[in-house]
Amino acid sequence: MATFFGAIADDFTGATDLAGLLARSGVPVSLRMGVPTEPPEDTAPLEIIALKCRTSPVDEAVSETQAALKWLKDAGAQRFFWKYCSTFDSTAKGNIGPVAEALMESLGASQTIYCPAFPENGRAIFMGNLFVGEQPLSESPMKDHPLTPMRDSNLARLLSPQVTKPVGLANRLAVAKGAASLADRLSQLTSEGVAHVVVDAVANDDLYIIAEACQDMVLLTGGSAVAMPLPELWAKQGQIEKSSASASRSFDPGAAIVLSGSCSAMTNRQVAEFLAKGGPSFRLDPLEVAQLGSARVLNWLAAQDASATPLIYATAAPDAVRAAQERLGFERAGSLIEATLAACAEEARNLGYRRFVVAGGETSGSVTKALNVSRLTIGAEIAPGVPWCFATSENARIAITLKSGNFGNEQFFSKALEVLER
Repeated sequence: MATFFGAIADDFTGATDLAGLLARSGVPVSLRMGVPTEPPEDTAPLEIIALKCRTSPVDEAVSETQAALKWLKDAGAQRFFWKYCSTFDSTAKGNIGPVAEALMESLGASQTIYCPAFPENGRAIFMGNLFVGEQPLSESPMKDHPLTPMRDSNLARLLSPQVTKPVGLANRLAVAKGAASLADRLSQLTSEGVAHVVVDAVANDDLYIIAEACQDMVLLTGGSAVAMPLPELWAKQGQIEKSSASASRSFDPGAAIVLSGSCSAMTNRQVAEFLAKGGPSFRLDPLEVAQLGSARVLNWLAAQDASATPLIYATAAPDAVRAAQERLGFERAGSLIEATLAACAEEARNLGYRRFVVAGGETSGSVTKALNVSRLTIGAEIAPGVPWCFATSENARIAITLKSGNFGNEQFFSKALEVLER
């Protein structure tokens, strides 16, 4: 089947999040880790390329996404999606706006929308302001994110400094009246020269209205949820086909391991819940890693009984994260932890571990790179936006889930392994 839809995600957990929601439609989804080095072959109707560019310098992010866009166009894609986090977090200068504007120019698009809403996970946009649960983004735990702290909830205000063309709003009043009303609002904004439109959404019904109104746009941007209804719409028009065939979702027998680098509020609770059960665990201290390297944790891992699931984590409270960053520097503190967790993943695979639960976007990128994973098959969802995935790592067939920091409930780590067993 030819590729119709091509998506580019700014991190690996976001890519699996998008893949899991699109797979609900029954249309085949292919997820590739990094820009493929080979020409397109064996492509699916829905192709996703996962990048690790959320916090990259703007020029690097634009260059990498342009390379991904070229590959997707060569694969035959006719509709495109720029996927970023449902908390709209990036650097102060980008990369959400600059990448979107560069993609628009390459595709000849005069307008696109921005909709990071994900109602199933408590992300809503009302009058242009992003809410996490009942809290404005700037009052949520995201205000203390160690890499991309979010101190403003107004999406237009966040986006405007990142782009060169006008930003507008299609608010909930336009969305609630239906797809035709929203299409009229977008047309009005186009006539006013507005290229970048923030669109409100507070419930799943809003997402379906937005998708219907915008399905013919060459480029959409947002969180994964706004793309979820698109395959059904395109299938009804005969532009893509569903498939009864299922891709291989098998993996080799082997132990499970949890690797957690996220310092989000939810991941902190998930780690605490897992620790309370008394299983083997090792906490990574950035200051210790800076001084002694990764030998201690790797030796600890090698000594574990494979019948128990070990947890290796750098998850910590915001104050502890800031203290490490002040001592080591912002970038070094993070890179030390990611490199260590990547080394742990590679060692675990070599020791016979075949089930990997990974928490955190940066961590997921480092782990999948260390495991030399280039393509994922999408399996069952553990929580909204968090599916099990299956891949080959060297000669091993593994199961891996890549969890965005704030996704899932407190029991996520245990539930993930239960879902896989079923």
